[in-house]
Amino acid sequence: MNSIPIFERYSIYLLVFVAAALLIFLGVGMAQSISLERYDRKVKTGNTGGHRNDVGYFIDPRTLLQIQVSMGILLMAVIISTLLFFQVFMIYVLIPVGLVSMGLGFVLPLLYYRRKVKKRALEFEGSILDFSLGLTSGLRAGQALPQALEVFARRCEGVLKEELGVVLREYRFGVELSEALQHMYDRLPCEDLQLLIISIRLTTQSGGSLADVLQRITQTIRGRIEFQQKLRALTAQGRFEALAMSLAPLLAFGLLFCINSDLMMPMVQTLIGWCAIGIMLTLELIGYFVIRVIVDVKV
Repeated sequence: MNSIPIFERYSIYLLVFVAAALLIFLGVGMAQSISLERYDRKVKTGNTGGHRNDVGYFIDPRTLLQIQVSMGILLMAVIISTLLFFQVFMIYVLIPVGLVSMGLGFVLPLLYYRRKVKKRALEFEGSILDFSLGLTSGLRAGQALPQALEVFARRCEGVLKEELGVVLREYRFGVELSEALQHMYDRLPCEDLQLLIISIRLTTQSGGSLADVLQRITQTIRGRIEFQQKLRALTAQGRFEALAMSLAPLLAFGLLFCINSDLMMPMVQTLIGWCAIGIMLTLELIGYFVIRVIVDVKV
């Protein structure tokens, strides 16, 4: 490769980027046609999903598929072009690395939107205590349960305000309030909300002071939230260590490559070097997920 003139070498790189751009254009068009067909089929059959708090809440599935395909092809083109720039021309290295990078690029947008889904669910769970306190205060003030729910819905913000708006619309259309609240739980499963719904349903059917029951449930929810916050604080160091230990070898490799590229070049230009890189990445991923499983305590 050193005997190839610089102009011809960079012409090859330019052709690679042009080919990658063409693949992205073709991939997006193909993904759009396939996703439109599948989406129309789901709409006709009514199979569009039963929960609002999923990836489809933030982005249309067709658009997400287009982004995934584009990101996968783009990341593959960038990684392969980078390897070619560092004079890695081994086909048995370029093909696996290209496929892995394409798969990673395909998964990254989905992981991003799933993180948004999880963040929305956590925001909803964090507002259940305020929800319980608001209902209790309204009932203590002499309001009926639907009135207390409506008054609190006007005061709250964020995800809870949106979900309570759906509950109140269903109630106005004739759905029982306990059933409308159950639909909210189906959209955003939460154990604290389930306790609240069960208490409301049982107290409504059997009689009794709903305000007193909700006050005791509020104390239970407050205790659960305090315990979960302490648990997250105690396991935060473990989550940070999992990330730090996984990234440390990659950062060390990049630092050594910048300091002495001639010493590290055989790692990316020989089969043994790529085998070592593959083993290292595999072990790092295993270690990361093992640590995350240990510190991820379910309560």
